[in-house]
Amino acid sequence: MSSHVDDAARGAAPARRRRAALFDMDRTLLRKETASLYVKYQREIGEATTRDLLQALYWVGQYTLGILDAEKVSARVLLALRGMPETVLAARCDDWFRRCVEPHITDAGRSAVKRHRAAGDLCAIVTGASLYVSRPLARRLGIEHVVSTVLEVDEHGRFTGRAEPPLCLGEGKLTRARALADAQGFRLEDATFYTDSISDLPLLELVAEPVAVNPDPRLRRVAERRGYRIERW
Repeated sequence: MSSHVDDAARGAAPARRRRAALFDMDRTLLRKETASLYVKYQREIGEATTRDLLQALYWVGQYTLGILDAEKVSARVLLALRGMPETVLAARCDDWFRRCVEPHITDAGRSAVKRHRAAGDLCAIVTGASLYVSRPLARRLGIEHVVSTVLEVDEHGRFTGRAEPPLCLGEGKLTRARALADAQGFRLEDATFYTDSISDLPLLELVAEPVAVNPDPRLRRVAERRGYRIERW
């Protein structure tokens, strides 16, 4: 008669918990921020004006300084998508990525992703942008997971002009990253997180290895004070 003996009873080493590497997108995996790149693309196809581009650059500047009212700006931007089929935006972002974004992928970012994948780490892009903006980059780099702001879609497959809360920014980014960790069986407390932005401090403070990549001025000061690794990609 056989009996069940578990691995612990046999003295076997416990299974290694999978680690994760989380990557911000704008000014981290990419040299540029995607908001202005997308508005430039819209100008090329006749959907935006120079004024629209200047507005986007102004918002990017506010974000860099940590003074952007993200909820207000997101509501305004998303309202312009109301009624657009989800499939149209997905196809447009694929075209935009090939034409305008791919040349801005950082070599150091590519190398870091390859290094973590070779080590068996779960890799994820964790970004305030939407899935449609970030998914083409994830595909190009072989990153299997994307944590992003989620745009609400109605029963007809059209955008409602709203985002599902929370936005993937600040504490909302931490909340959404934790949902991925719970689903995929890793601990944020064991993870590495690469980002440029002070707005990501809630997640940086939790992970095992916070890395400030091309940090904005406020994040640089925090990173230097706390001893975070600082890298230029």
